[in-house]
Amino acid sequence: MTTEMTGAGERFLLVSVSTADAPAATRVRVWRKLRSLGALYLQQSVCLLPDRDPARRQVARLLTSVRADGGTARELTVEIADGAEYAQLVAEFNAERDTEYGEVVERAPDLLKELEIETARGNATYAEVEESEADLERLEKWLAKIAARDYFGAPGGTAAREAVERCRTALAAFEDTAIAAQAGENPAGRAAGALPASARLHAVDG
Repeated sequence: MTTEMTGAGERFLLVSVSTADAPAATRVRVWRKLRSLGALYLQQSVCLLPDRDPARRQVARLLTSVRADGGTARELTVEIADGAEYAQLVAEFNAERDTEYGEVVERAPDLLKELEIETARGNATYAEVEESEADLERLEKWLAKIAARDYFGAPGGTAAREAVERCRTALAAFEDTAIAAQAGENPAGRAAGALPASARLHAVDG
């Protein structure tokens, strides 16, 4: 397959929206929705999205609501015949996702540090586990939202997934420490091959 054929093979939605005659809340809603879909802005009020589901359906619903609010909106399907231009667009999409993935990587160490501090303090408790679980859940949801708009497999996704996985592993170990502390056990002194406290608890619950 030639470069030109690769470029022509991916169609894009060219979306143009004007909310000048619509309520201010409509302008905010449009901006938030298009950003959440991972739209690449070419200029003010004009952006591109890959012509794929579910983006196509969500854009159609959004434009219908804009028109109902008194704004104007248009959606065109375009093909990028030039391979170099197509590659540049993909690189720009990926650069935006990599920036977002980078923010996840920067935030993850905060959770790891908190777990280290609480472990050093001997403060491995159920309350701390719950609090850290909430922090991890926020990271996971954030990562999932970015991944949903990562149309071209931005390279930064690997580091972000690994960062979140390190948090999962650290939290599991912290939970084991908390359970063992509550049971009056010494996690370091378990017999070889013994199940972690959290695994035993899950087995009993099951």
